Amino acid sequence: MNVIIIEDELLAKAKLEAMLISLDKSISILAKLSSVKDSIQWLSQNPSPDLAFVDIQLSDDHSFEIFRRYPVKFPVIFTTAYDKYLLESFEFNSIDYLLKPITEEKLKRSLEKIATLRTHFLHENILKLIQPIPAPTRNRIIAKKGTEFVALDIGEVAYFYTEHKIVFAKDFSGRQLILDKNLAELEADVDPKSFFRLNRKYIANLKSIERFKPDNGKIRVFLNPEMKEEVYVSKETAPEFRLWIEGR
Repeated sequence: MNVIIIEDELLAKAKLEAMLISLDKSISILAKLSSVKDSIQWLSQNPSPDLAFVDIQLSDDHSFEIFRRYPVKFPVIFTTAYDKYLLESFEFNSIDYLLKPITEEKLKRSLEKIATLRTHFLHENILKLIQPIPAPTRNRIIAKKGTEFVALDIGEVAYFYTEHKIVFAKDFSGRQLILDKNLAELEADVDPKSFFRLNRKYIANLKSIERFKPDNGKIRVFLNPEMKEEVYVSKETAPEFRLWIEGR
């Protein structure tokens, strides 16, 4: 695994490098960088690493500025002596957040988390290759409004959700319709690029997601039309949601 370390404290940098190599002999340290400026320059001139360990407070600025100026697609583990940056870190491909002093035990858990996530997504990609090509997604679905039935264009659906064991579709005008399908069946019918299973109660259209924010590892999603209850993506599903929302 190719790793970069972004850290301006020489002792902390050397200690982290030593622990990484001790825990995993396959790790190769591609670069050890000390500032926002140097990091942006290195990233713009080199292939992306598999993982980055990044101190938040660098000599010239917070390291978040690196990722604001140079969006990255590799996972990041932030390291810091402060916990106040935890929520903000999840905006920048953060897989973990290590509080200093970093121990070998903490570092081992982080590497295990990375390995689990890589195995999960590799497994998912292999399954996609060996499974048959899925049937085309539906363009319309039959819904019920009162005593009448409606042919509902799926593209007009903001989200599907369950309430009191009844499945509803809410369109962008705010109209609420009843369906005779469960969420698992609907999930198989819709385009996975446009719709995402947020949790056991909601499948949302990408266009219905106004904004989202990290919340203790979970992700709170703000939908349009608005729902009275708060809607969350679980900690386990959060990495997959981030990849989907970015179009990956």
